[in-house]
This record gives sequence, structure tokens and C-alpha cells, in this order.
Amino acid sequence: MRIRRILLVEDNRDHAELTIRALRKSNVANEVKTVYDGEEALDYMFGRGAYAGRDVADIPAVILLDLKLPKVDGMDVLKQVRADERTKLVPVVILTSSKEERDVINGYRLGANAYVQKAVDFVRFSEAVKSLGLFWAVLNEPPPAV
Repeated sequence: MRIRRILLVEDNRDHAELTIRALRKSNVANEVKTVYDGEEALDYMFGRGAYAGRDVADIPAVILLDLKLPKVDGMDVLKQVRADERTKLVPVVILTSSKEERDVINGYRLGANAYVQKAVDFVRFSEAVKSLGLFWAVLNEPPPAV
């Protein structure tokens, strides 16, 4: 059985490093592919730009998606992922510092599977990421390839 990767879409390199460290600390074995803006996330998912030629059938186990991203906003990334037949079933967890109620509502309306607010405290953040990684990358049964 092939271990599918986690796609981490996070523009803050410190937050990305903390997320990866928390996943490793919880023994999540999945490779983590990190992209740093919304445009790069879409290029990765759809095999465009720097990712032209990537096997787009190799979909992530889960996308951990920040909202406040340069180039293409996280909500727009979510819209485009959900609009494409190849990616519409990929689990997407919004992992953001936003406490805005409208972001939570819009995220779910656009098809997010979960909305998790980043904790300021590293221990709480680490526990949240550990739970996310274990559930979405290990326990969750992904949809069959479409």
C-alpha cells in the first residue's frame, strides 16, 4: 500500500515548519509537500507551471490549507479544487489563524471537510496537528480514484 502525501499550503515558513515538526513528532509517516502560496498549490494539484508533468492522479491524502495566502486566496484554492472532477473529493482541512465567523461559514459552504484554528500555544497547536494528521492521513479511508 502506497503512503499518500499531505499537501501543506502555508505561506508562513515558521508555521509550516511547526506543522511538519508536529506531524513527525506524532509519527505520521506521510511525506509532506509544502507549497507557499495559492497559485503554487493549484499548479501542484493540476500539474501546471513548475509542476507540469507531475502525475495529477497522485492526489494528496489531505490538503492542509491556510486562508490568507499570497497570489491566490485559500478560499479560491478551495473553490478550484472542488470544481475539478479530479480533485473534488480530496479532503481539505482549513488550518488558519482566522477566527472570522464568515471564514468558517464560507469554508464549509465551499466544501471544506474541517476548519481548524491554529492555536497560539505550540503544545496546543502540536496536539491539533497530531490529531489532524492521524485522522486524515492514517485513519480516514480516502475515496477511490475517479
